[in-house]
Amino acid sequence: MRSEVRQAIIELVREKEGIDFDGAEVRTVAGGCINDAYCLSKRGDDAARVFVKVNQASAISMFEAESAGLSEIAQSETIRVPEPIGIGTVGGFAFFCLPYIELSSRGDAEAQREMGTQLAAMHRVTSTGGKFGWHRDNTIGETPQINDWCDNWIEFFIEYRLKCQFELAEQKGHRFLQAQELLGKIPSLFEDYNPQPSLLHGDLWGGNAGFDEKGEPVLFDPAVYFGDRETDLAFTELFGRFGTAFYGAYSSTWPLDGGYEKRKTLYNLYHILNHYNLFGGGYATQAEGMMRRIVNSE
Repeated sequence: MRSEVRQAIIELVREKEGIDFDGAEVRTVAGGCINDAYCLSKRGDDAARVFVKVNQASAISMFEAESAGLSEIAQSETIRVPEPIGIGTVGGFAFFCLPYIELSSRGDAEAQREMGTQLAAMHRVTSTGGKFGWHRDNTIGETPQINDWCDNWIEFFIEYRLKCQFELAEQKGHRFLQAQELLGKIPSLFEDYNPQPSLLHGDLWGGNAGFDEKGEPVLFDPAVYFGDRETDLAFTELFGRFGTAFYGAYSSTWPLDGGYEKRKTLYNLYHILNHYNLFGGGYATQAEGMMRRIVNSE
């Protein structure tokens, strides 16, 4: 970590938290593929630790949106998230400070049940006015995610999720030939199903959820908006499922609609398209296979 960034972080934490981190130890920690991530530890005080993400100054809006999303979830008082300390820029860099939460490997049935119950409670929180979207745009990974308010969920998901990804793919030189056929199929997947605008994590895979040292569920790295709760549940199944107890507790708290299984592939298509736009490779083939299954479904 550059010295001017470190000093700016120390000053911000002193101002916001009243903790003096002068002389703190700085170590690199795992933080994903987008940002550099660090832990600042105050010598002699294991409880005084700060998690910091660092990126180019141009990433400040991404940090601001993530901070707003974490605050939105925290205000729901349903499930734990790291509550933001502050954001700043210095010397061409942006940084985002959060409390450091030591994650444990504890994912036993009790902890999984608690996460399922708490997520269902979070999904019970709905938007003011019953609209889909959010008060600001954010990102899914590094991809811009438009959250303009919309009265109709199908319109929102088509316009601000799938069409945006198809357009990005075309800019990269790949045209998905079944795109229009797929978009025309979507309304038939929502017969007798009218989702409410639930508060969503928005990027809920196993890497963005965990348990603290006491086994309490924690969510982080959100891409928040108000939408169909099935989108969060679908993504938990895409890259390795959460624990069986998680799904049992969620369903006991708030059962899913019978049509979830046929919409699950549609919702996960958004993430696979995004992975193609971010990473390329075989994600295009995977997306095309998902599109065929949706178009050919009864």
